[in-house]
Amino acid sequence: MALKPSRVDLTVDLGFLELRNPVLTASGTFGYGLEFEPYLDLEKLGGIVVKGLYYKPREGNPPPRLVETPSGLINAIGLQGVGVEAFAAKVLPKLRRLKTAVIVNVCGADDGEYAAVVEYLDKHEGIAAYELNISCPNVKKEGSCPALAPQPTFDLVKRIKAASRRPLITKLSPNVTSIVEIAQAAEEAGTDAVALVNTFLAMAIDLETRRPKLGNVFGGLSGPAIKPIALRMVYQVASRLKVPVIGMGGIMSGTDALEFLVAGAAAVEVGTANFVDPDAASRIVAEIERWCEARGVAAVRDVVGTLEVS
Repeated sequence: MALKPSRVDLTVDLGFLELRNPVLTASGTFGYGLEFEPYLDLEKLGGIVVKGLYYKPREGNPPPRLVETPSGLINAIGLQGVGVEAFAAKVLPKLRRLKTAVIVNVCGADDGEYAAVVEYLDKHEGIAAYELNISCPNVKKEGSCPALAPQPTFDLVKRIKAASRRPLITKLSPNVTSIVEIAQAAEEAGTDAVALVNTFLAMAIDLETRRPKLGNVFGGLSGPAIKPIALRMVYQVASRLKVPVIGMGGIMSGTDALEFLVAGAAAVEVGTANFVDPDAASRIVAEIERWCEARGVAAVRDVVGTLEVS
């Protein structure tokens, strides 16, 4: 029996990129996308944000690298990856066949490496945009990263925007005093969108051994535990910026995703949920569609930024 066509327009226009729906997978939680082909139809997604890439292959942090916490997960993977050459030669040709936006998460030990990554990838087709990862808290001790202050954020975004021929999404850190100030710095430097939030700097202790549970001591907390804070930050940033905001942080269901859209996010990324349910992202797309259809919402973009606070 043929499926009934949807009466809901799920498309999202970010200005520089049109998505078939507002649900993307978050970098670091979905591999390079191809690993999830046995579990879901990748073309049902709005987009795939691939695992972070440095210029050279990277081993990441020593184990243990994952710890479960109440309503969350702390990871200290350390951005393990294959490097740009292996990605472009072995992974990208397969991703290029998909009718789904492919966004590459760009990493660097310094500004020069960030620039080198985008300059190398610019020579290859099949990438819709770059997500500039200046906010990972589990690479250096104490969570040091450029996104902790406005000036380093501005300087790096400006340099990478000038070096790249593709749209740039800047991924921001929640481990700051004023997320709006740093988001504004990224916007002033020319970013095409911002994505928030990355994980929260955290740790876990083994009481019996009185040692950290993570080999890196610190890691990044994600999952449902961070959703209320992430939602607040997305609302604050979306209320002040002109560029689109992509929201993430503890999204486990369609209603979670819709709350981020109502708060002002133009799209969302699904992360930790992929570990619990490999089909989570496509399930969330279906749940958004059903919610809109049940309430007579003709287009999902009509709910973006509709939060009433007075």
